[in-house]
Amino acid sequence: MPIDLAPIHDFLKCHTPDAWVEKALQNLDVLLIDHANCEKKAASTALSLMYRYDQDAELLHKMSRLAREELRHFERVLDIIVSRGIELRPLAIGRYAKSLHQHVRAHEPAKQMDTLIVGAIIEARSCERFAKIAPFLDEELQQFYLHLLKSESRHFLDYLTLAEKLAADEARERTEYFTNFEVDLILSPDEMFYFHSGV
Repeated sequence: MPIDLAPIHDFLKCHTPDAWVEKALQNLDVLLIDHANCEKKAASTALSLMYRYDQDAELLHKMSRLAREELRHFERVLDIIVSRGIELRPLAIGRYAKSLHQHVRAHEPAKQMDTLIVGAIIEARSCERFAKIAPFLDEELQQFYLHLLKSESRHFLDYLTLAEKLAADEARERTEYFTNFEVDLILSPDEMFYFHSGV
């Protein structure tokens, strides 16, 4: 059953430019290595939230499930990397997530809210990019990326629901702030190609 991407497109303020897709197709090895890194980071973020906010049962449940799914995705990407003979290598830290997290407020509960909103944006953008590039990939990668859409779209909503539970009006204001900032990261030139890089 096709995934309805309308909530993702309504949430994000821009679509991935075609120039990013063209660059991705020329750098599939980097795309896959960075995708694997993103899955590890996503699992790590979920676990970190579980330790930091360990009295919120809903958060614990959602983040536990998310961490398990992200690690399964990591294992699948790793299998694809190995099967294609791609050499694993370290990549320099990209600007995308780092730049978003630099705008997270330092005091609680604002820090929790902003961290959850950033998580929602990263998951939404991942989902949007899976859908954007899938039609241009070989059958194995296309099917894998289309399969990821379902869980990634749910992760985005899980993060957003948890943020709005803290204070709905403030969460909507902060979401507007972060999504406006994210547009520049997606549409402006980037020094290096990454899964979440700009053009």
